[in-house]
Formats: sequence, C-alpha cells, structure tokens
Amino acid sequence: MQASSILQLAAMGLLVASLPLAMVWMSADANKYRKLVWVAVFLTFDLIVFGGFTRLTDSGLGCPDWPGCYGMANPFLAHEEIAAAEAAMPTGPVTVVKAWIEMIHRYLAMGIGVIIMALLFTSIMQWRRTRNQAFKPAMPLALFVFVCIQGAFGAWTVTLKLQPVIVTIHLLLGMALLAMLTWLGGREDFLIKPKAISGGATIAPAVLRQLRTLALLAAAAVAVQIALGGWVSTNYATLACDEFPLCDGQVVPPMDFEHGFHLWRELGKTAAGHYLPFTALVAIHWVHRMSAIVVTLVLGFAIWKALPHASLRPTAQRLALVLAVQLFTGVATVYFDFPLAIAVLHNAGAALLVLLVTMLNYRVKFQLDMAGGATARSSAAIARTRR
Repeated sequence: MQASSILQLAAMGLLVASLPLAMVWMSADANKYRKLVWVAVFLTFDLIVFGGFTRLTDSGLGCPDWPGCYGMANPFLAHEEIAAAEAAMPTGPVTVVKAWIEMIHRYLAMGIGVIIMALLFTSIMQWRRTRNQAFKPAMPLALFVFVCIQGAFGAWTVTLKLQPVIVTIHLLLGMALLAMLTWLGGREDFLIKPKAISGGATIAPAVLRQLRTLALLAAAAVAVQIALGGWVSTNYATLACDEFPLCDGQVVPPMDFEHGFHLWRELGKTAAGHYLPFTALVAIHWVHRMSAIVVTLVLGFAIWKALPHASLRPTAQRLALVLAVQLFTGVATVYFDFPLAIAVLHNAGAALLVLLVTMLNYRVKFQLDMAGGATARSSAAIARTRR
C-alpha cells in the first residue's frame, strides 16, 4: 500500500474523531476527561453494533485487503477493481455496497483509536500536573495497548478470510474494550461524586460480598454466551435450528460437536479441509440456545438480589429490560427467518448486557471498598479509644 494512501487513511481516522473531540473540548462540562471517556464508551458501542451489521451483511471481505481497499484509502479510488470483482461474481463477497460498509467500519475503528490516544495523552498530562487519582494513566495505557491488539485481529479477520475463531476473538475483544471503557467511566463517576452515586445508603458488607460474587458470575456467563453467539454468527449457524423451542423437531437433535467446536479451521470447512457437515452447525446453534437458559437464570438471580438496594436498582432494572429484549430478539431471529434488523438488534443487546453488567460490577465493588474503608476507620477509632 502506498504511503499516500496510508496518510489518507490516517487523515480519515482523525476526521472521524474530530467531531466528538471538538464536542467534548467545546462543552461547558468542567471535567472534560470524564466526558471524553463516556463519549468513547458510546462510540465503541456504536462500533460493535456496526461491526455486527458488517458481519451480518457478509461485508467482512467487501475490501479483501487491509487496511485500505485494493491498496486505496477509500472505495471511490478502488471503484474499477471493485466493479470488476462484482461483475465476475455479483453475489460474491466484493460489491460496491459491501466495500463501503467494510470501509466505514474501519474508519469508525480508526476514530476510536484516535480518541483512546487522546484519552491517554490527556491522562498523562493531567496526572503529571495534579497527581489526581482520577487521571491515573494506567487504564488509558492498557486501553491503548488493547485497541492495538484489536486492530491486529481486525486485519487478520480479512487476511485469514473470515476464519471463525479469529472473527469470534475480534468480537470478544470489542466487547472487552467496551467493558474496560465502561469500568473507567464508572471510576471517573465515583471519584467525582461517590455519595450521590452510592445513593447515600449503606449495604451490609456480607450482602455486598454476596452481590459481588453474583455480579462476577453474571459477567462470566454473559462472556461465555457472547463467545458462543459469535461462534454461531461466524459459522453462519443461525438457522441451523429453524424452529423454536424444538430444533429440527427434536429436543436433542443429531449433532456433531467434534467438527462444530474445532477452533482452528477455515470458514465452512473441517480441520481436514472437507465441507462442514450440517450436524456441526446444529451443534453450534443448540449449545448457544442451551447456554441462553443458564445465562437467564444466573443473570436473573443477580438482578433479583440487586433490586432491593436503591443504589443498584436502576442498573438492575435496565439489565432486566435488556435481558428480556435479548431473549425476544434471539427467538425472533429464528422465528422470522433471520431478518437483518432483528439480528443487528440482538447484537446490540449483547453489547448492552456487557455495559450494564460491567456497571453493576463496578458499583458493587466500589461500595464494598467503601464499606471496607469505613470498617477499617471504625476499627482504628475503637483501638485509639481503648488506648
């Protein structure tokens, strides 16, 4: 790829990031760093949703090279090559529309990268000036490293021709990036107004420890389910079971777990290079469906335990709503024969679950830390009194 095209791509990343950056720095909010963190959360969520749209429209190879499109910075400049590929295979992976979908996804990803670099730069400057814990640069540095790794998997997604394990890891890294940014946003919120967010009410440490365990279990369950959902999507196994609640008319249909869950293989092929049997796709879909029951039970129990507490109730209520919608869209995707809008909404629901479960974990952890600090201070005061 020519240096001029690389510079044009870099300029596009800066252009995408310039509007949200300008909105943050021109806002009346005194804490622009915190605002920038939450803008990064919002844009990362959007990127995940658009990434799902890219995958679901089969646009992942709309530009079959990386980082540009046929060595160019945008599909306009590569129009001749794209038109030739589309003429040779009209229903193939390369079309003008798919090329634009893929490149817009890349532009958004580059914009997020620029914003995370802005976060890192801002935190370093503010930390050196104030030594304020709100600007400690460890997390922004980790985010910068993480987004570079995510970019590498984005490249491998294309160069390895949508190999399922690479695409699934790319999805999981995107969700993890969203969780890390949400965690950072939670930290900024609590450092600024801890009493307002904790609700001013105290929860017994024993109850908080139980809630902490449940919140961690919920996060683990959601992570496993997203991995399985990504495996369904990247293997195009969404309609392997085309009815609900049964699968091919049976509770437990014939399944090929060996080929279905062999990780390192080409798309649509077994490890030996043969075509993937349909029973392998059934196994992939069926496991994701069964796992959804486990996630509902674990997450539902965590929500039920969090609802009585005023400081956790808003997050728990939102989790309950998103979980219900997620179950509906999962069933509707099968029942209505995989409509694109519902499938994209299902992908968005998964991202919202990650965001909300992360918020629940941070809120519980923060209050547990506060309770521990209060207990330590109380113990120290008693000890001084006894002396």
